[in-house]
Amino acid sequence: MPQFFLNKRLVILLVSIIVLVALIGFSLNGRKNVTWPEQFVKDTVGLVQATFNEPAQFVAGFFQNVGDLKRTYEENEVLKARLDERMQLETKANALQQENKKLRAQLDKKTDLSQYNPIEATVIARNPDRWHEVIAIDKGTVHNVQENMAVMTPEGLIGKVKHASKFTSTVQLISSSDRTNRVSAKIQAKKEVFGLIEGYDDKEQALVMRRIPFDADIKEKQKVVTSGLGQEDGIFPSNLPIGVITKIEPDEYGLTKKAYIKPAADLYDLDNVVVAKRSAPAAEDDLGAEEAN
Repeated sequence: MPQFFLNKRLVILLVSIIVLVALIGFSLNGRKNVTWPEQFVKDTVGLVQATFNEPAQFVAGFFQNVGDLKRTYEENEVLKARLDERMQLETKANALQQENKKLRAQLDKKTDLSQYNPIEATVIARNPDRWHEVIAIDKGTVHNVQENMAVMTPEGLIGKVKHASKFTSTVQLISSSDRTNRVSAKIQAKKEVFGLIEGYDDKEQALVMRRIPFDADIKEKQKVVTSGLGQEDGIFPSNLPIGVITKIEPDEYGLTKKAYIKPAADLYDLDNVVVAKRSAPAAEDDLGAEEAN
């Protein structure tokens, strides 16, 4: 026997190649009928695929859903953090906008302050139990603030300096119920009508102007300003806005009238104010007018 056939491994390899080629040719001959072994193998493989395909797809879909849920949670946390930051920024922006608006109005008001020199101040304290009575400001005698000076906002008069220390001052609001809290005022009618602002009516939510002549021709919605002629508020500049008449009625004795005045300034919300240091020429003019009367 030749040496060639003695190599069993080589013989097996050649036979395997011949069988493989024969099977390939057999499968490519375009047979219409499939043998039962082939049918058995195909059916078995198909059944196994159908059996394990759905559970496999379910498991794969489950882990994908878990991953999607985790990513959604992380994105939600990021969006919540950004939303909180946006709300904080909006709050700060609104506060700055309001402050800027008030300061701009205050600066614009300076063009009308020809009768006095403004001393800008900031409210530093306010007692909740005396909210409508007094406030404390950060300016005192070293800043030329003196007692009885008028204090105002861009909208109008809010009170007067009750006590001035070196670096701070106490301001008595115009709404204070103190009986000594009086401001000489006048109603801007066809003929000016004078009276006194004396206290605040909680029921009407308005200042009370008394000692108005009974025959005075006054109406609702007329404006009320400082007269600058009173003895206690003699250093007040004249024509500082106080408010608008909302109601008129006879006083208790029927000899004079009293009017309820809606304040021009917001007495509840006070932060930046102006102390009005009256100039000497205006003081002399008002004094001359008072002597003439």
